[in-house]
Amino acid sequence: MDAYLRPAFIGAMIFLAFNALIIASAVLVLAERKIMGFMQQRYGPYLVGPHGVLQPIADILKLVFKEELRPKGADKWLFTLAPVLAVVTSFVAFATVPFGPETTLFGLLDEPVKLGITDVNVGILVVLAVTSMGVYGIVLAGWASNSKYSLFGGLRASAQMISYELAYATSIAAVIMLAGSMSLREIVDSQAGGFWYVVLQPLGFIIYMIAGVAETNRAPFDFPEAEQELVAGYNTEYSSVRFALFPQAEYINMTTMSAVATDLYLGGWHFPGVPESLGLLVFLAKVAFILFLYIWVRWTVPRYRYDQLMSFGWKWLFPASVINLLVTAAAVLYFNA
Repeated sequence: MDAYLRPAFIGAMIFLAFNALIIASAVLVLAERKIMGFMQQRYGPYLVGPHGVLQPIADILKLVFKEELRPKGADKWLFTLAPVLAVVTSFVAFATVPFGPETTLFGLLDEPVKLGITDVNVGILVVLAVTSMGVYGIVLAGWASNSKYSLFGGLRASAQMISYELAYATSIAAVIMLAGSMSLREIVDSQAGGFWYVVLQPLGFIIYMIAGVAETNRAPFDFPEAEQELVAGYNTEYSSVRFALFPQAEYINMTTMSAVATDLYLGGWHFPGVPESLGLLVFLAKVAFILFLYIWVRWTVPRYRYDQLMSFGWKWLFPASVINLLVTAAAVLYFNA
């Protein structure tokens, strides 16, 4: 029985995780517009379905039935490849993120199965590598559109990624030192019954969150698509489904960043007084909280100038992450000795 049930359960878990990410991008669109409306004392979407809950479906149908347009001078293949590359890398990045404890499926399995697509002993490196590849979709979209404004947006995305990837990776390196592992599951387990790393690494957590906002091109760091400067940026020439893939990739990347932050700093599926059998719900609640912070920051913090973005990344955030790493290394050496 176990020989048939185990692969079926793993396949179902992969299928559900894939569809959950798709649904999450639609739910986040609705949540963002609802929260934005509440913060700005406006209604937000409320006409399509009860309290506007069917608004994401209406948006999807609108984009599906819109005409596909491509500039005459655009590169045909790269113009189509760019949004596909952006959304595929966003899905792949989530593959190594664990989202729950081991389970025997109510005793049906002889050996427990880990909740997660795959368990890699260098999972955090896989996440860093794949998320870094996502910027190629934006850069190719800007270049293949044969538009000066789109090209500027793509170049901004690449410069922004390089600037904030350093601080992002350095803040994660401090957590790796504390846990002694690059496996996300082992990092989560090292926080069970003890301090979450957000307590031991408050500066690292802040740096991670700021760099994560910049990595996903979210306001106040959304310069690759700053409408008042670039006429919507790298996606200016896109329409219909190809246009829809870019915001979908953005929201999935937000979910991945939030899930990784939960595993690295918030104890993953562990919570004092909550049984591990409810770990998946604990994990989802923590991810939802971080996603709320994403939305909160977008609609309360004004956009900076581009020179301020680059100056902040190189002169403040990266040095702060290096200092945090050195202090962590010194503390690990001292207390281990």
